[in-house]
Amino acid sequence: MIDINFSDLLAALALVFIIEGLMPFLNPEGLRKVFLTAIQMDNKTLRFLGISSMSAGLILLYIVR
Repeated sequence: MIDINFSDLLAALALVFIIEGLMPFLNPEGLRKVFLTAIQMDNKTLRFLGISSMSAGLILLYIVR
């Protein structure tokens, strides 16, 4: 059985906030370009990128854990 406690969940959430904050802090102009590119993509492409990202995260989590 998977044993995840609340502090592990909060630590993971904290890491998400840290990683998500890196791009706007280090390269705000680059982030604007990424958003403008994303606005121009169709829903199918964005969904594919989303499922690809989630799949990569699940695989990485499986390897690490």
